[in-house]
Amino acid sequence: GCDASLLLNSTKNNTSEKDSSPNMSVRGFGFIDAVKSKLEEACPGAVSCADIIALVARDAIVAI
Repeated sequence: GCDASLLLNSTKNNTSEKDSSPNMSVRGFGFIDAVKSKLEEACPGAVSCADIIALVARDAIVAI
């Protein structure tokens, strides 16, 4: 989604955009989830989708 809701995981009561069929071709969630976990570990409760996207973009460039 345009608001980064594609990064949200499904819950038992709600299927996220990440798990919907139109988005099954999107790749890189493992990398994004790893960065998100590290960021949430360092800054619990303060992580925004914008933070995640910024760090993932930086780290992806370094990884390439």
